[in-house]
Amino acid sequence: MGQLLLQGLLWVVIFLGSSVPNIESSEYNPFPGITDKKFIDDCVRIHNDNRSSVNPPARNMLYMTWDEGLAITARAWARHCDFQHNIYLREVRRVHPVFSSVGENIWAGYPPSTFSVMRAMDLWVKEVNDYSYQSNACRPGKMCGHYTQVVWATSYKVGCAVQICPNGVDRTSFSDKEGAIFVCNYAEAGNVVEMLPYLKGLEECSSCEGGNNQCQAKLCHNPKRDEQKSYRWTPDWDPTLATGVQVTAGPATGTSDWDPTLATCGPSCMALLAIRPLALLLTFVAAFGVHRLYPSIFFYE
Repeated sequence: MGQLLLQGLLWVVIFLGSSVPNIESSEYNPFPGITDKKFIDDCVRIHNDNRSSVNPPARNMLYMTWDEGLAITARAWARHCDFQHNIYLREVRRVHPVFSSVGENIWAGYPPSTFSVMRAMDLWVKEVNDYSYQSNACRPGKMCGHYTQVVWATSYKVGCAVQICPNGVDRTSFSDKEGAIFVCNYAEAGNVVEMLPYLKGLEECSSCEGGNNQCQAKLCHNPKRDEQKSYRWTPDWDPTLATGVQVTAGPATGTSDWDPTLATCGPSCMALLAIRPLALLLTFVAAFGVHRLYPSIFFYE
């Protein structure tokens, strides 16, 4: 009888221990993380496609590459699920450990399935229809800053992140519905007042600054400048730091009592997380009981 009871207890412990889902799993994070190769390739490719096809043509447009630090910044801000620009952008070292200025574009959508890098960026670049290079201004009452940031000649690094927001995206018409937010950060920042986004000229790459430049798809590519760097840091305003929980691309609520564990787990997940400490205790009890009844069952070398 004692043996059957202990066996049953062990099976319960195994079930509870194995049933708690990983809060970083794709089940709770349906969007790609900032290290996903296809996501990175899509973000970089679409930016460069638009940069190389500006009209009038550019002669100083830099080739854009991915930056891990900017992606970390984009992910941290996206986790707030708030459709406004990062309030820390003017505090230089709080948004990137190296760059002196950082720019930003944001997209939000509902339902989350409407998101794709192409669809989000298409809305940004369509603003070209409301921008005049000759006057370097938007049409009255229109927005064009997203477009000019995408094609800002000296912005040569980009990092993006997409986030699901189960409780909605603040400052949107769907703030009470599950939505998605997509953030891209740029360095150096674009949209400098009274400056053109790029210099026009029929001969592409003719005004690339510095040596060792290569003209790639009408863009100034410099192997040294464009090399990848790794940044082991997290912005001090990343909401996951409040609880010590780090998630790859986990959802955020956008509310003042933000809790990443609550955001990334559904009710069943939370119930299992609450049970896990009990399961751990039962494991020790079961192991102790088995050892008392069958002292020779465990072998050590």
